[in-house]
Amino acid sequence: QWIDSGNRTCPITKLPLSENPSLIPNHALRSLISNFAHVSPKESSRPRTHQEHSQSQSQALISTLVSRSSSNASKLESLSRLVRLTKRDSLIRRKVTESGAVRAALDCVDSGNQVLQEKSLSLLLNLSLEDDNKVGLVADGVIRRIVSVLRVGSPDCKAIAATLLTSLAVVEVNKATIGSYPDAISALVYLLRVGNDRERKESATALYALCSFMDN
Repeated sequence: QWIDSGNRTCPITKLPLSENPSLIPNHALRSLISNFAHVSPKESSRPRTHQEHSQSQSQALISTLVSRSSSNASKLESLSRLVRLTKRDSLIRRKVTESGAVRAALDCVDSGNQVLQEKSLSLLLNLSLEDDNKVGLVADGVIRRIVSVLRVGSPDCKAIAATLLTSLAVVEVNKATIGSYPDAISALVYLLRVGNDRERKESATALYALCSFMDN
């Protein structure tokens, strides 16, 4: 439908497509989307008694994070606790992603507050552990923030940002998107040359992942 409407760019990356793009239907993804869309609320909220407390806690934390009236201290507390909750809980990772908290986390990355920035990058890294989130995070504009952090962030933030690129690069289309982004690879190379041990390790890992895509 996108192509038939006369568009000649990728709807996610905005990169130009060839004149006659060879497109292959992704029937597996279509089936997953169809199945997800038809899950009833009753089915999708099967009782998980041992997780009820974490679920309700995460909702309160998300509300604080996305609220425009929340102070930086409140957002920092919410981010810190969400990082702990999302580290191992896939259900909470999905809940955070679906709640609109990604945008709030990206705003915290842009805030200029290094502590907020570090916690928000850690949360985004946890969210990227879900394969379904990897392309969505890129579409939400996470790469621009990562490249900015790689240039001017604190050493810890730079290391987390490089690790986040490695996580996103698990998806093939993201490798192309990251590689085509201005300064993404050069920022990693610069970090590899001048960073501390942790920064060099994480940037090298990210570059290794990205360079499995030939153009990169």
